[in-house]
Formats: sequence, structure tokens, C-alpha cells
Amino acid sequence: MTEIQVRRTKIVATLGPATDAPGMLEKILEEGVDIVRLNLSHGQPDDHRARAAAVRAAADKVGREVGILADLQGPKIRIEKFAGGPVDLMTGDSFVLDCRPDAPPGNQARVGVSYYDLPKDVVAGDILLLDDGLVALAVVEVVGSEIRCRVAIGGRLSDRKGLNRQGGGLSVAALSDKDRNDIKLAAEMGADFLAVSFVRSAEDLHEARRLLREAGGDAAIVSKIERADAIPVLGEIIDASDVVMVARGDLGVEIGDAELPGLQKKIIRESVQRNRSVITATQMLQSMVTAPIPTRAEVLDVANAVIDGTDAVMLSQESAAGAHPDKAVAAMRRICLGAERQFEPRDDLRPDTHSIDRSDQAIALAAMLLAAQVGVRAIVALTESGATAQWLSRYRFAVPIYAMSPSGMARRRMLVLRDVQPVDFEQSNLDPAHTARAALQHLFALGKLTKGDRVILTHGDHIGRGGGTNTLKLLVIGEDGIADSLRDL
Repeated sequence: MTEIQVRRTKIVATLGPATDAPGMLEKILEEGVDIVRLNLSHGQPDDHRARAAAVRAAADKVGREVGILADLQGPKIRIEKFAGGPVDLMTGDSFVLDCRPDAPPGNQARVGVSYYDLPKDVVAGDILLLDDGLVALAVVEVVGSEIRCRVAIGGRLSDRKGLNRQGGGLSVAALSDKDRNDIKLAAEMGADFLAVSFVRSAEDLHEARRLLREAGGDAAIVSKIERADAIPVLGEIIDASDVVMVARGDLGVEIGDAELPGLQKKIIRESVQRNRSVITATQMLQSMVTAPIPTRAEVLDVANAVIDGTDAVMLSQESAAGAHPDKAVAAMRRICLGAERQFEPRDDLRPDTHSIDRSDQAIALAAMLLAAQVGVRAIVALTESGATAQWLSRYRFAVPIYAMSPSGMARRRMLVLRDVQPVDFEQSNLDPAHTARAALQHLFALGKLTKGDRVILTHGDHIGRGGGTNTLKLLVIGEDGIADSLRDL
């Protein structure tokens, strides 16, 4: 019998008008979406509430666990609107950024800016990039609330396009008033992940976490790395995060496209080494906003991120507003599977590649070293919070990890972990041996294990207590899923 390959890398898809079409949400879940993203930059609170409810209903309908990621808008700086529609700026033209609250609608010579303190952050000689760098302005002088520029790269400029300073360095705070309200919305919706945009420091994440907990939310905190300012303190930011996102849009604008590939690899590598999950995002299958198949360059981009060890890859406009959301998800799934067949990372199994501070980390490393030596069908982790599954996932060894937990929130948060398949399992009040036997029989009944399979089982002395994993067993599955100790390798 041909063995069906299990996808190791997770897929995140952004919801929007395209996924609101009748039946489309179910389609993308069936095609393989693990986590849906609600982009709080667009739409009204009721829109997001309705989509979150629709996700939970669709997940029940298709019989899947699906996580919800609420993505804060953050302090993205934008130009204001033009009086007569888009303007065409020519290289060498003079152009003024008017940073007043009462700036009039823009024209060919000037436009308002949403960040009124921008004149304090720039000096003559700075380069300001608009619309993801398609238009560039060289600052000539700053006079009061006006930033007087010369057009360095001309192009068409329309309403509300984003603005970045080349090299970063803008002082705008990470959380806006809108973000503070949206954190309450995320808690109300029961979001499983909360993404903080334009992070500059670990303190930005600490503040977001505090506000979320005060609002009653328990989501994992995702740091979006999209500012040049974040790179010098990358390690601190990763440590303060639960999940890291390589947000390549604004990051590429600020640091330059030539630096982006190497930095993406660095962020993925450091996140895995620091025991954090990582999502790679932005324009991964951009052509599929309109086209039914991706370009070869996009295929290679997604595959490269998978080979680098990312936990998840993300669709943005492709699923939210594209013509073929389900085909984009299907393409992402195929590319992940193909890349996983070609690459088997092993260096992460060296004991010196990860620090060990807890018993569950030590058990995870021992499990992966054992799996590499004797060969097993799966690793089964009885886990309350999902911590053990996360440590197991960090070692990047190609064996399924069945993370069995009674907590719906814990299972959904584990959906971002590469190689991990969360399984609903109500851990009994019996002793650990009886609970472990029941867990293996449950997997056997689900068809995930068969007679003769070797498995590694991890659990704690006190079932149901978070962070207490201290036991590892090597077993073989017998009749009816009952496991025996492995006596003969």
C-alpha cells in the first residue's frame, strides 16, 4: 500500500471578500488551511466577528481544527487623499509632504500625511519610500510641518499609500489607539494568535500581551518583523514572542530588496534556535491574485522558505481578494509537499544547537535523538499546554508528532508548529500508564497508527499538569492499539 505523505509545513490564509463567497471558506479549509488570518487593517469590527464565527462553523463542518490569527494594523504611516484622483510624479519634480491635521486634499505639488510628527524624524538627504518603494522622495529640507522633497523615482501616486523611511528610524509607537481597541476585539472573538505590526522592541510585545490578558484573551503573541529598527534587537524580540512573522513587504522597503533573502534566512534560523515558531509571509504567490497557477519563481520562493525550516507559509491578497483562493491554497500545499520530499534537515539534532533549561526540553531532545537512531512511525506527546510539542517540533526531524491535549485553545495554538498534528484527547484521572494506553488506542482507532508501528511516547508523572513532561517510552503497537515495550530493535 502506498503511504500517503503528511504535510509538515502549515498554511495560513487571509480572509476577505474572496473567501466570503458561498462555500469558499469550507473549500480553503478542505484544501489545507491550518490558520486563518483576520486583517484588522480593513473592515469593521462586526465584519471580523462574523468571519470568526464563520470560521468556527466551517471548521466544525469539515471536521478540522482551525486557528484564528488577528493581525493588528499597527502604526503604518500613509499619505492622505488627493483632491482629483491619482497624480503622476516625474523624476526631478518638487513635492511637499504636509504633516498637519488640517492639511487640504492633495494635488500635483503636495499631499497630507497621517503621522504629524514625521518632520521630527527626517532630515535633508533622507529617502522616503511610498507605495512599497515604487515612488521615492529625497528630502531637501524640513520647514515647520512641511517636508520639502525632490522626486527621486517618479511614478503614479494614489490615495492612502504607505510611507517608509529608507533604513528605518521612525519614532511612531508600535500600538495605536485603534490597535488597543482591536486587542479587545481579538480577546472577545477568542483569537488564537495576535499579530503585532511594526515591532521595534521586546517592550512592544510585552505591552500587547498585557493589554490582551487584561481584556481576557489568551492568544499567542506574533511579532511581525517589518522594521529595520527591529534587526539590531532581533534576539530580544524573538524571545519576547510566541511566534515570529517574516513580514517581507515593509521590511523589504526599509532594508532594500537585495538584503531581504539573507535576512529571511537569519530570522527563520534564529527563531527555530530560540524555540519559537516562524511564519514566512507577503507576496508568496502574488500572481495568483489573478492567475490560476503560480509562477516558477513563486514556487521556488515558497519551497525555499520550507527548506529553510519555516513552520508556516502565508497567503495574503491571494486568498483575501484573489480570483482563485482555493487554487492558491492547493498550490501552496503542493509546493510544501514537494519541498519536504527533497529536504531532510539533520543538523538540528546536535545537542549543542539548543539550550536545555526544562525537563520537557530534555525529553524532546532525547526523543528526537532516539527517533533518528531506531526509526519510528510517530512521536506521541501527552501535553496539556502544548509546550512539549513545541520543543519536539524545534528539532525538525521528519516524523509526525501527535500532540494529544484536552484543551481546544492549546490544540489550535499548536497548529502553527511544523510536524505537529494536534489531537483532541480527554486525559483521564487514571494513572499515567492507563492514560497513555488509552491515548495510543485512540490514535489506533483514528487510523493514525497500525499494528507493528514503533512509537515514542512522552508524558509527565502527573497527567493534566502543564510543563511536567519527564517520561519517554519506546513502544510497539500491537493488536487493538495496545502497546508493548520494544524488546528487540
